Order: sequence, then structure tokens, then C-alpha cells
Amino acid sequence: MAVTLHLAGNRTADALLERDPLALLLGMLLDQQVPMETAFAGPEKIASRMSVGDGVLDAASIADTDPEQFAALCATPPAVHRFPGSMAGRIQSLCRTIVDEYDGDASRIWTDGDPDGKQVLKRLKALPGYGDQKARIFLALLGKQIGVSPAGWREAAGAYGDDGARRSIADVVDDTTLLEVREFKKAAKAKAAQEKAAKAQGKS
Repeated sequence: MAVTLHLAGNRTADALLERDPLALLLGMLLDQQVPMETAFAGPEKIASRMSVGDGVLDAASIADTDPEQFAALCATPPAVHRFPGSMAGRIQSLCRTIVDEYDGDASRIWTDGDPDGKQVLKRLKALPGYGDQKARIFLALLGKQIGVSPAGWREAAGAYGDDGARRSIADVVDDTTLLEVREFKKAAKAKAAQEKAAKAQGKS
């Protein structure tokens, strides 16, 4: 299945995400407190700065790089993330787990033993930097755009797996859907703020 992604909004960065499972996993890791496009452009920045020959990231090389050197690499303008130091540590921790538990092959998270959706979700949640929400969004991304559809993946992904949803990066396929996801997030954030304010007022 040919995969064409529109996550970074940059053809070179998106092409890396299309062919490299580790890059996709790292992009999802970086997707917090920065625009989605910035997060998913991060792996290509790392790949180019580490001078990987074929443009594919290597989990062992990242995990084994001196932490200070890797932090500096992530902080080099344009930075990989707005908090490059802390994110550098998370990236290396994630890559170390991929090396130790999956022999450096990120795709084994969703292929080893022909796992169902619940098992893939469990494996994702066990990764450094992946909480429940991030794991569910990534599972939805796999199912909706990567062609990885283990049994029960939509149920395991929860609302993020809903067909036609506009909740997360899993639903971004072009500029229009990107704007729709942004509007959903903005509305959800506003609603949460209103509920918090109402709750605080009720206690006063």
C-alpha cells in the first residue's frame, strides 16, 4: 500500500515519515506544546543532522549518541522542539527501548506476533513519552493512514478511531483537514476552560 502523508506539510519530512516507522513514532512523541507540523518535521531534522546515508533514522545510533551532543543537535536552529533539551532525552529513551525490546525495528510494535488493537495500544503505552492519549492517537494514525489495521484497532483507539473524525493528527490528510482539526482542538480547549471556570465558581 502506497502511503502519502501530509503531517509535516513539507515533502521531504513527510517522505521520511512515509518510509520510516521510527520517524513516525518520534514525530508523535514530539507532538506536544508545538504545532503539529513542527513536531512531525522534527525527525527529518534529526536524520539530516546525523548524516544518515539513506535518510532513515537508526534507533541504536540515536540511543548511543552522547546525551549532550544529541541535545545540542536537537537545539540547533531550527530546533527540533521548543524544549529541545528535555525532548532530546525523551527521544533517546524511546530509541533505547526500541533497541532493547524490538531489536531497533519500530514496526515490530505493531507486527510482532500479529497483535490485535488492544495489544498494540498496550505496547505503545509502555513506550517512554507515550501516555494513554498519545498512544490512542498514534494507533488511529496507523489505522487511518498507514494501512496498519489490527483487529479492533478503532475500538482500542477510542474516539480517535472514529471514521470521519477531526480530532487529531490521525485525521490530517490535507490543508483543509488540518484546519478542521485545529478548530476542533480550539473548541475543546475553550470548553474545558469554561467547565473549569464554572467548577471553580461553584466552589466559591
